[in-house]
Amino acid sequence: MTLQATDAAANPSEPFSRLAESSISNDMGFLLAKLHAAGSVLNNAALAEFGLKERSYSVLALACGNLGPTQRELAEFLSLDPSQIVALIDELEQRGLVERKPGVSDRRQKLVAATSKGRKVHASAQKAAKVAEDQHLSMLTAQEVASLRSILRKAVWAEETRAE
Repeated sequence: MTLQATDAAANPSEPFSRLAESSISNDMGFLLAKLHAAGSVLNNAALAEFGLKERSYSVLALACGNLGPTQRELAEFLSLDPSQIVALIDELEQRGLVERKPGVSDRRQKLVAATSKGRKVHASAQKAAKVAEDQHLSMLTAQEVASLRSILRKAVWAEETRAE
């Protein structure tokens, strides 16, 4: 054990390739977490010039659609605590990027909609996020990226399709 630690310290470029051979490297949860962590760093760097991070960008992107999500739907969809969603919406609202509107059928519900400024910021941020994604997945072919996206969507939405 000491010999391996000494060898790793002597060659700092080795630990990744050496540790990549461990059994955890085949664990799906570990691989997804590593992919997400590395992607988050790139995404947050790309979104920084717009004053956004992944979570605020996600809320803005959903607010830009024509679905009129409620705060509760955003929390559930993004797997965030409702208080986190409120804080994100508050921040975006203060910047003039989104607004809360009363629900059509239930005025107690708060729908979240992008403002025209929010749509402009989103369009630019979306381009930057796409560049970050392309950079992050640059070692994959276009077909592999499409397959990965398809597989991830299937895995993420499998519960919903089983419930139907």
